[in-house]
Amino acid sequence: MRPMTLAEPIRMYIEYHQAMTRRVWESIQHLSEEQFVAEIPHSHGSVRNQMVHLATTDARWIRCLQGHPEARQLTFDPANYPTRQSAQALWESIAQEVLEYVTGLDEADFFDVPAGMIGPTWQVLMHIANHGTDHRAQILRLLHDSSAPTFDQDFIMYLWSR
Repeated sequence: MRPMTLAEPIRMYIEYHQAMTRRVWESIQHLSEEQFVAEIPHSHGSVRNQMVHLATTDARWIRCLQGHPEARQLTFDPANYPTRQSAQALWESIAQEVLEYVTGLDEADFFDVPAGMIGPTWQVLMHIANHGTDHRAQILRLLHDSSAPTFDQDFIMYLWSR
């Protein structure tokens, strides 16, 4: 097996994060609009709120890494995304932003500690994917309870299926 750079597994983990979130979006399409926005007394509330939270968090971290001065205050109000289509369009636009950022990094960039950060870029990118796994698990449970299709999101299974 050839040696790997740090960039390769980090990019792979971000791709996994995005692929699994797209699968969640596929399952969300089995919900009615009412189920999508129904308040749930856990975490960020409705499925919609959770998905907008994922987009917000990914955007906030990427913009912090890019040095945007107002990044930490960035928030997307779920009320501005009343439908599955509008919330998914938001998430897709942020996913594209994340992917462009990550693919634009060279090996040394992963070890840089951006201004205002405590640790290097690679740690923030790992956090983005890990944070997504936590919320996808919560959402998959909500989808299961609504009889929408769900799936396993094991990273190793993702890798082996490629």
